[in-house]
Amino acid sequence: MDWRLVDERLIRRGELLLSLDFLEGYDYELSLLNDGEVGRPFKITDRYIVFLAVVRFSMPYRQLEGFTRALSRLIPRLPTIDYSWIRRCMLGLSPYESLSGYYGAVAIAVDSSGVSVHRCGGWVERIYGGKKRYVKIHFTVDVKIKEILAMDVTTDDIHDSKALPSLIANASRHRLISEHTIGRKIFFTLCRCWATGT
Repeated sequence: MDWRLVDERLIRRGELLLSLDFLEGYDYELSLLNDGEVGRPFKITDRYIVFLAVVRFSMPYRQLEGFTRALSRLIPRLPTIDYSWIRRCMLGLSPYESLSGYYGAVAIAVDSSGVSVHRCGGWVERIYGGKKRYVKIHFTVDVKIKEILAMDVTTDDIHDSKALPSLIANASRHRLISEHTIGRKIFFTLCRCWATGT
């Protein structure tokens, strides 16, 4: 065993790769928000909040405030944001705002993925032998343009077929649904398409 390679692999686990694409149009987006604004000007754009929402998936709000402080030291034009304000802005975002303008009939695929719930009664499971619970995220994807149209969060005991009616209803608000499919085969086909760019 080459310990140098093992050591390097363990060190690389600590690398943090972030896409700062939201900075490209940050000043322009900020000027659009403040155009005609009376009173205190906006300092935060929606794209910055979406970026923080992606980062927030792995940390609490107070740590996210510390993250904005560190990011502000690296990029001075980005303001630091209070954790309560970050939360308020994230809750105000519309997930359907970024959907493309295509309005024809579409074929969709429905699938789900499980996310384990940390610090949620783990000691009860160890002592009493209960089942490890997780949260399921059901989502509806447009097969042609590979865009998520709707999603729903449930507990692990809800099957895809039970979540299907509400998913189709939510997706139908944004697109005309021509056909739908449930299953892993469609999901893995989409993943291959995303990976190859076709």
